[in-house]
Amino acid sequence: QLQLVESGGGLVQPGGSLRLSCAASGFTLDYNAIGWFRQAPGKEREGVSCISSSDGSTYYADSVKGRFTISRDNAKNTVYLQMNSLKPEDTAVYYCGARTLWVSTVQAMCVLGLPDYWGQGTQVTVSS
Repeated sequence: QLQLVESGGGLVQPGGSLRLSCAASGFTLDYNAIGWFRQAPGKEREGVSCISSSDGSTYYADSVKGRFTISRDNAKNTVYLQMNSLKPEDTAVYYCGARTLWVSTVQAMCVLGLPDYWGQGTQVTVSS
């Protein structure tokens, strides 16, 4: 079993920054890709950014390109999402998701919502 625990959410003003963390435990060597997804009230969950565990390739949704950066620390089994220039429309519950089954690309992982393990989520609220 793979366990994912998110942290780092909170309330921030527009234009501010937050860094989310996702700590993985259990069979951490088994996942092929990991990423961040978000769900705003009344909306479907969407893929924000994903990263491959093998080659480090990344995917970003158009809405966050240039503002968000995904990274990983393999020694700590932790994935981060640095979020800068936050906007009110970034308000959502952010989930960490990992896929242990084969996946063709990290884009597919994010766009199709393919994680088979999920964290519990962390709330990000962007408001003045």
